[in-house]
Amino acid sequence: MKKVLLSAFEPFGGDATNTSLQVAEALRNEQIPGVQLQMVELPVVRFEAPKQLIRVIQEERPDLVVMLGEAGGRRGISPERVAINLDDYPIPDNGGFQPCDEAIVSGGPVGYFSTLPLRAILGRWKDAMIPAEISNTAGLYLCNHLFYQVMHYLATQGPSVPAGFVHVPRLREGEVKEPTVGFDQCVDAIRLLVEEVIERRSAWV
Repeated sequence: MKKVLLSAFEPFGGDATNTSLQVAEALRNEQIPGVQLQMVELPVVRFEAPKQLIRVIQEERPDLVVMLGEAGGRRGISPERVAINLDDYPIPDNGGFQPCDEAIVSGGPVGYFSTLPLRAILGRWKDAMIPAEISNTAGLYLCNHLFYQVMHYLATQGPSVPAGFVHVPRLREGEVKEPTVGFDQCVDAIRLLVEEVIERRSAWV
C-alpha cells in the first residue's frame, strides 16, 4: 500500500468555497487501488501552510505529495512546472499578511522544479479527454509559497519522494473565463495523476 498525501487550501479572499478543497474532499471518499490517501486542509496563511504540511510529511513519510490550489481565469487543469523564491501577494492572506517582493527562503535557490512526471500525466489526461496544460507560473501567492517551501524542504532535509503542485480552475458561477473542465473531471484528473505516479514507483521496487 502506497501512502499519498494530498493537500488543499481553505477558502480565502471572501469566498465561501475553494475548488481545490472540494476536489480533495471528493477524492478522500474514493478508493484508489493500492493507495492510502491522506488529505490535509491548509490555512491560507504565509509560513503556516507549509509548516503544517511539512509536519505531516515528517510524520507520515508519504510516497507521493500532491498539492492542490485553485486559480481564477484558468480554463483547464494546470500542473505547475516550477516554484519561485518570491512572495508578492495581490491581496492579504487569511492571516492579514501581504508581502511585497520578498524572498520566501532567504538565500534559497531561485526556483525548484516539480518532480512529478508531468508529460506522462498530461498523456493520461489527454487519453481521458481532460483539458489541461503545463503552467510555468504558480503565481506569487500562497500556492507558489507552499510549493516552494515544500520543495525546498524535500530538497534539503526531507525524503526523496515525487512532489508537485496542481491548479484546478476556480469553479464558480459567473467566472469571466468559463472553465472548460468540470468538477468531476478535476477529481478524475487528480486520481489519474496519483495512479500514474504510484504505478511508476511500484515498477521501481
